[in-house]
Amino acid sequence: MPTAPATDDLRDRARLLARVVEPVVGQVYFAPECHERYEALGFSASPGRFGEVALPDGPAYFTSRGSAMGEVPGEVVAAAFAVFNPAAVVPAVAHGWNLTDVATIAAARLGGAVAQLERILGPQPDGIGRAVDLLRRATDGLEPAGRPLFAGVLSQPVPEEPLGALFRLGDRIREYRGDCHTAVWVGEGFDAVEIGLLTELSWGMPSRSYIRTRAWSDADLDAAEARLEAAGLMADHQLTAAGRERREAIELATDARMAPVLDALGDDLDDLCTLLRAWSEQVMQAGGYPESPLALAPRRR
Repeated sequence: MPTAPATDDLRDRARLLARVVEPVVGQVYFAPECHERYEALGFSASPGRFGEVALPDGPAYFTSRGSAMGEVPGEVVAAAFAVFNPAAVVPAVAHGWNLTDVATIAAARLGGAVAQLERILGPQPDGIGRAVDLLRRATDGLEPAGRPLFAGVLSQPVPEEPLGALFRLGDRIREYRGDCHTAVWVGEGFDAVEIGLLTELSWGMPSRSYIRTRAWSDADLDAAEARLEAAGLMADHQLTAAGRERREAIELATDARMAPVLDALGDDLDDLCTLLRAWSEQVMQAGGYPESPLALAPRRR
């Protein structure tokens, strides 16, 4: 059956959950503890910093996140991640599998993520048992069909230690929404470059800024922008009203697909978001995750 459109309440709840989960889970891509473990396997060190945040090495990022799906080739990783130029992903993953195997890099990823959380939050932050119980309830029974990254993370065991469980279950929610989002924009007929251009503008970022991190060439960007202009969605490097409406419709359709998660949480969503929000703010204030349109802005000390 088609997914029902998101109501205002569902939209607000779905987006709040996504934004408070993001720094707690997404910190894995910036954790010095992860970078050190990857470097020990032969990957390059973090290439630099964005403010206080240590940026990831590309091959380590693609291989570590992609390891949830097994030792798959770069073409599969590029298809699942969806928004990166395959010309950059394929050789990066091939290089990664020359350095390590699935079990080793998956353990390095989990261990580094947990180590950074413990450094910032402490080994047993108040309320973590409650948060883990709610995340487990939220993710139990979710349908993996058509969701390759969620299915991959679903195949990975949930650690017994509280911070490990927090990370793993949060990663399931993050990848579930990401897979749903990809399905929506692909179903709407957009390609990776087009959705990247629309997305960064919808976030209020300059055109051709964030999308540069996805390794597309100027020629790729020029061609995609020309297609969006012809469709009436962009003009003079900005979204038109129709473009903004179309991009928001994609996000609303993604929100609607989070209904099973929200239904499972019910009124307990508020408790979960309160806990995750506090931890997300701590992570961001400690330089574990960059300020981003994907996450709630941290409260400054």
